[in-house]
Amino acid sequence: MADLLTIENLGNLVMLCFLQAVLGFDNLLYISIESQRAPVAQQRAVRFWGIMLAVALRVVLLFVMIRLIDTMAEPFFIMNWTGVLEGGVNFATCVFLLGGAFIIYTAVKEISHMLSVEHLDTDVSHKSGKSAAKVVAMIVLMNLIFSFDSVLSALAITNVFPILATAILLSGLAMILLADGVTAFLQKNRMYEVLGLFILLIVGVVLLGESGQAAAHAMHDESLALHFFGYEVIPMSKTTFYFSVVVLFAVEIIQSGYSRKLARERASHTHSQSH
Repeated sequence: MADLLTIENLGNLVMLCFLQAVLGFDNLLYISIESQRAPVAQQRAVRFWGIMLAVALRVVLLFVMIRLIDTMAEPFFIMNWTGVLEGGVNFATCVFLLGGAFIIYTAVKEISHMLSVEHLDTDVSHKSGKSAAKVVAMIVLMNLIFSFDSVLSALAITNVFPILATAILLSGLAMILLADGVTAFLQKNRMYEVLGLFILLIVGVVLLGESGQAAAHAMHDESLALHFFGYEVIPMSKTTFYFSVVVLFAVEIIQSGYSRKLARERASHTHSQSH
């Protein structure tokens, strides 16, 4: 126990908590949006149990990854289609590819649905069409996919399991505390749900980019990086990702303010004409 209570481990814990908070934003956003697909009376319980189960499985995943990281890093096969598709594929590559594609599919499907509905009441009833168990299962599944990014990043800081597990448990507690607030905000400000779906779309692109370097980083061999038609698949930097998110929020805030200003001017003009 005394070996754990060191300045180095304390610093690593603080860094990991910050990392989990930053990388967990997109996860919390997905949980808040997906939970609204469940029956209204069960949405809060869905968020709670979805996060609890996902955090428990994330700790298990972390333990497994620490024990089997070398085995998982080995590429399953190496593609050598010169000029078309080249590079190595390992377990993390598959997770990032499938997870990214699924997130993009989910975001595009929900955006398309929003464009197709004629009445908001219809939209709300559609969102409550999934069973609570199905929504919990989706939250757990997507949380595990999101967790690969944060777990792999955490392992780059330390491999001390108790420190890593503590950081994950604290991030799970934070998600439980914030999930209801984020969901309530999205329900009151539905235009931000569209913004959230576009952020999820970017997250899917980020995960697809991460797949290109998964095998190369794991084996410390740049020749295993994926190349598509001669171009290397390079992941989007976290700085670029969060800059894109900030720009989206700024555009939405400015557009909302401008729309309110136009509405006031039109109301004032209509009132003056009526007199």
